[in-house]
Amino acid sequence: MKEKDVTLKIALSFVKGVNRELVLRMEECGVTPEDFFRMDSQELSDALRLAKGTKFPQLEREEALFNARKETELIERHHIRVHFLLDNSYPVRLYQTDQAPVVLYQLGETELDVPHIINIVGTRKPTAYGLSFCKRLVTDMAAYFPDLVVVSGLAYGIDAASHKASIEAGVKTVGVVAHGLQMIYPAQNRELARSIIAKGGSIVTEYPFGSTPYRQRFLERNRIIAGLSDVTIVAESDIRGGALSTANTAFHYSRDVAALPGRASDQLSSGCNELIRKQKASLITCAADLIELTGWQPFDMNVDTRQRNLFPEMEGDAKLVYEAIRFSSEPMQADHIRHQTSLPMPKLMALLGELEFDGIIIRHPGNRFSLA
Repeated sequence: MKEKDVTLKIALSFVKGVNRELVLRMEECGVTPEDFFRMDSQELSDALRLAKGTKFPQLEREEALFNARKETELIERHHIRVHFLLDNSYPVRLYQTDQAPVVLYQLGETELDVPHIINIVGTRKPTAYGLSFCKRLVTDMAAYFPDLVVVSGLAYGIDAASHKASIEAGVKTVGVVAHGLQMIYPAQNRELARSIIAKGGSIVTEYPFGSTPYRQRFLERNRIIAGLSDVTIVAESDIRGGALSTANTAFHYSRDVAALPGRASDQLSSGCNELIRKQKASLITCAADLIELTGWQPFDMNVDTRQRNLFPEMEGDAKLVYEAIRFSSEPMQADHIRHQTSLPMPKLMALLGELEFDGIIIRHPGNRFSLA
């Protein structure tokens, strides 16, 4: 991504009133980020068909550009990736939510669109019961799904336990933080954050450099934890625990929610029990419950006859392409397949042609592909 493009996209996120809805309107109206900062206020308002009196003052936009240039220098210096809402690199699951941030900053190289992503959240003061559940669940799921990514909030307790269990099980984990990437909060988790990155995981945030954590931001970041994942799992939580905001947000997104039940007398199980009682969460005690809830098919287990016959015929790059398309819920654009497989476009198009000729995939209008 060119430096100028990155700066313009970051600048958009700095402008008050620019959100997911406005960015999608820009795309619909053919207004580019460059147009947004070039047009005068009235011209921009007309181009976006905004309500009368709704304008983006030139001075505010110039200030956003100025701050974005400084931000661009910082992210390049610290090797931070920027995912803009309309870019192919933007996580698909998060894009589908109505509260997706305009940009997402990522430190680390974790693929955020793999087929199996869960998040585990819970109390900052867990019991041995909750900690044991986290370790056992992640360990067992990692054995079934080697591509598993575990998302959490890099906080004390259940969050940290989930990240550590993922590292020990050899799967990637992503910490979503409520501040800029110039720091780690709480400070005691800095070494854990380093381990996450070293093992192929990532730290992500919607906040630019210099942003510090405060209460509202922890609630805001919970929507990203929920939005990045297929399922939210609450390990232990009080009835007023912050983890319940993640669970309720996931429920709002129509994503699966699961909760570890506990005794009625246990305060740290009261939130989980309440989610189950209100039918906002399924009961979960082990990996088998999660697999049943999601309907995921473990690798190399219970593969149907047609798939058993198909897989041996494909090896190497062809299999990479097939699996990328296989796990997509809708026809995939060639650019998206290239992003997931890291194959050069000429080689990818040749492979797609071969798979289409063999009747394995179907080509749709717009250079999109799905399984036959």
